[in-house]
Amino acid sequence: MSGQEAAAQGALGRLDELCASLNAYRGEMLQSIAETGVMLGNSLLAAVLLGLPIGTWMYLSRKNGPQPQAGIYALLNGYVNVVRSVPFLLFVVALIPFTRWMLGTSFGTTAASVPLAFVAVALYARWVEQTLLDVPRQTVELADSLGASTLQLVTRFLYPEARSGLVLSLTTVTISMVSYSTIMGVVGGGGVGDFAIRYGYQTYEYEVMYATILIMIVVVMAIQGLGTWTSRRLDRRIR
Repeated sequence: MSGQEAAAQGALGRLDELCASLNAYRGEMLQSIAETGVMLGNSLLAAVLLGLPIGTWMYLSRKNGPQPQAGIYALLNGYVNVVRSVPFLLFVVALIPFTRWMLGTSFGTTAASVPLAFVAVALYARWVEQTLLDVPRQTVELADSLGASTLQLVTRFLYPEARSGLVLSLTTVTISMVSYSTIMGVVGGGGVGDFAIRYGYQTYEYEVMYATILIMIVVVMAIQGLGTWTSRRLDRRIR
C-alpha cells in the first residue's frame, strides 16, 4: 500500500469516527441549535422593537439633528456606550440579579436571552444612528419643506432612504449575537457554544468541537450572504 493510499484510508477512518461521534450526540446538537435559535430570536426581536426606535431617537435628538435635545441624547447615548463598553461575560454575571428579578430565575435559555437583548439593543441602536447619518441632508430638508411631521419624516423619508443600510446593520448585529450566544453556557443558557465545550473540549473529542465550529462558520456565512442579498435588493442606488 502506498503512502497516499494509507493517508486516504486514515482520513476516511477519521471521517467515519467523526460521523459516529456526531450521530451519537445528534439529539444534544439539535437541542443546542434550538437553544441558540431561541436566544437569537429573542435578542433580535428586542433589537428591532427597541434598538431601532432608540437609534432613530438618537439621530433626531443629537446636536445638529432634526430635533436637537441634548438631555435625551445624553441619556440614550450613555446607555449605548455603557452596555457596549462592559466585557460581555462580566455584563452577563452583573445582570444576574436583574434577570432573576424579572423572570424569577437566572438559569436557562430564556434567562440567557436577557443580557443578549440588552447588548443587541445597544449595538443596533448605534448602527441605526450611524446609518441614518448617511442619509443626505437634502432628504431631511425636503421633508421639512413639505411640512412633514416627525413620524412622517422617519417613516416616509428616513427609513425608505436608509433601508438597505438598516438591513446590513441588522445582519452585523445578528452575527455578533451568534458569537455572544456561545458564552451563555455560563448561566445555563445552553446553545451551540456550550455543546462544543461540553461534548467536544471537556470530553477530549476535539473533532466534535471543530465540527461545531465549522457549522457556526457556515451559519455565519449564510446569514451574511442573506443580509447582503436583501440589502442589495432594497438599495435604490443599484438598478
